[in-house]
Amino acid sequence: MDTMTFTPAPSAAATSATTSTAPPPTGVRPDEVDAHPGSPGRGRIARIWHGPEGDPAWARPALLGLLLGTAVLYFYNLTSSGYANSFYSAAVQAGSASWKAFFYGSSDAASSITVDKPPASLWLMALSVRVLGLSSFAILLPQVLMGVGTVGVVYAAVKRYFSTAAGLLAGVVMALTPVAVLMFRFNNPDALLTFLMALGAYATMRSVEKGSIRWMAITGVFIGLGFLTKTLQVFLVVPFFGLAYLLFANTTLRRRIIGSIAALAAMVLSAGWWVAVVELVPASMRPYIGGSQDNDFLSLTFGYNGFGRLTGNETGSVGGGGNGTSGGNWGATGIGRLFNSEIGGQISWLIPSAVILLAVGLFLRSRMPRTDLRRAAYVVWGGWLLVTGLTFSFMAGIFHAYYTVALAPAVAALVGMGAVEAWEKRHHPVATIALSAATAAASVWGFVLLTRTTAYGSWLRIGVLAIGLAAAFLLLAVNQLHKKAIPLVIAGAIAAGLAGPTAYSLSTVATGHTGSIVDAGPSTGGMGGMGGGGGMPRGQFGPPGTTTGGTGTQANGGTVGGTQGGTTGGTTGAQGGTGGMGGLLNASTPSTEVVAALSANAGDYTWVAAAIGSQNAAGLQLGTQLPVMAIGGFNGSDPSPTLAQFEAYVKAGKIHYFLASSTGGGPGGGSNGSASQISQWVAASYTEVTIGSQTFYDLTQPLTSSTSGTSSTTTT
Repeated sequence: MDTMTFTPAPSAAATSATTSTAPPPTGVRPDEVDAHPGSPGRGRIARIWHGPEGDPAWARPALLGLLLGTAVLYFYNLTSSGYANSFYSAAVQAGSASWKAFFYGSSDAASSITVDKPPASLWLMALSVRVLGLSSFAILLPQVLMGVGTVGVVYAAVKRYFSTAAGLLAGVVMALTPVAVLMFRFNNPDALLTFLMALGAYATMRSVEKGSIRWMAITGVFIGLGFLTKTLQVFLVVPFFGLAYLLFANTTLRRRIIGSIAALAAMVLSAGWWVAVVELVPASMRPYIGGSQDNDFLSLTFGYNGFGRLTGNETGSVGGGGNGTSGGNWGATGIGRLFNSEIGGQISWLIPSAVILLAVGLFLRSRMPRTDLRRAAYVVWGGWLLVTGLTFSFMAGIFHAYYTVALAPAVAALVGMGAVEAWEKRHHPVATIALSAATAAASVWGFVLLTRTTAYGSWLRIGVLAIGLAAAFLLLAVNQLHKKAIPLVIAGAIAAGLAGPTAYSLSTVATGHTGSIVDAGPSTGGMGGMGGGGGMPRGQFGPPGTTTGGTGTQANGGTVGGTQGGTTGGTTGAQGGTGGMGGLLNASTPSTEVVAALSANAGDYTWVAAAIGSQNAAGLQLGTQLPVMAIGGFNGSDPSPTLAQFEAYVKAGKIHYFLASSTGGGPGGGSNGSASQISQWVAASYTEVTIGSQTFYDLTQPLTSSTSGTSSTTTT
């Protein structure tokens, strides 16, 4: 195993016998300098194919194998998810058809309302669709590429300051984290957010290494772009990024302060330009800000998508919020939340090991000089894990299992760094105990998680426990083992830690995932992302159509979901299938008759139809690839449009049909909300028509006083 260490600062020379006593030349990697002092390294082409000088011969082939293997895993069976989360897919379709919709992240090409997040993740997918055409593959392709990129970034960040072996271990853990396998094959914003945070960690470490203001500004840019992806969540990594630079950067205090200010300025500029445009453009000239109750992006940012997520006070939320000690419909809060039956299998496999290795790593580096890069790395990645993990554990508002993908890079990096650090110091009793404890924790907790599902029988969990505990026991005596036995012990420890996540990951890619709430791995009896047995209230949600619920798949908790979907009406048996809670909050697929009717004379209308709730509208829009107005936004609870505005649109001939089966106020909308008022006005004023098996109102056929409430026609 490569055990090389380095620090560029002259004062850190004592940390390794192989470390140069002078800072590395500009543009030369420290590990190259360590191996060949004063050498600028080989040519660029040679470095691409063979890696930097000083790397073991197997390093570059192993990296390429890691990235290729990740790509194969993430691309496998990709299109089985169809449009995945139709809420975002509809916005992607809109952005591929209209640059205005692209810029604002509108749900439809006519830009009536935006999604309830900033649009950065939609931009990448919309560009892909513009090039490749609308398809599942085109939408999900950028997500897969970001997943492979995240694995590469984690590898590079860890390898640079520890070793090739550490980087590879971190990369493998990242690639096989079940929730990462899910979300890098899905079209939620979390994939881009995770990628940007990993890039931010890498840039932070480069700024610490060089004392570089420029690299710190680059960190700010990544954080700013993360804000344009999922608003305030990205700021959870900021405290320890900034702290690491201020405490450990290889430069003067004055430059460290300037660098911090530069990072803040870069963050504000990279995020603020879009926010400024949205705030300054008159509301009449842009779409309504979805998810807000006042058409203001800042209130959305700090309310529904911000502090409301922490307190549970979320106006227009899709479910009952909690308080400081309860997540309401999102499950009980507390330190055990990440380990419960719903969340545990997504992310927690190696969290205990990561925490052990973080603590020991900090202990082993405690006497190092201020600019020690390894200690800085522990602070960057460890702070990320602790702050984000605690926030997820105690937030009382909306919380889904897939949010935890934001923890995956930190867990992976800490496992890679800490394991190699402890291995290098294995002659120190604390290090050997740490290796043994981390291995035992991974195997015991893996055994517990595997007992929560029957998908793999008993052989896997028993094997994980037996091999892991045997390896942990042998690691206590690693200094007395024969050298030929050591590789077997290491292989056993790694296999015991990764067997469970690998099984979950393979289960994840074997099936498609659709809807707004999705889980990785097999069924564990949870409620499709609702956390800890919280679950959604029955009868509150469901796609329009018949009253037959879907039959869920075991791989995604769909048996529960299919039944629950039937309470409020799924479209078909298949519709209620995969994706956690049987496709709950997912769009339906319109029939050919509906597509034909809405497409007829489509050029005469701004919107070919309107429906309450974004998922109801998304199904029609993806089926026709024509603008469909989402009344009330995602939940049907946003006051957009008002009844007066909708009446004006109809009288101007801008909307053709209104989807009758979506009538109602929407979740949280109430009987007096705009959506309910519009529904009642339409039903009392326009002709009801049946198209295929669905009921619409034709907004070009007003009722007369003599036929009010009785007229109905059928279209085939």
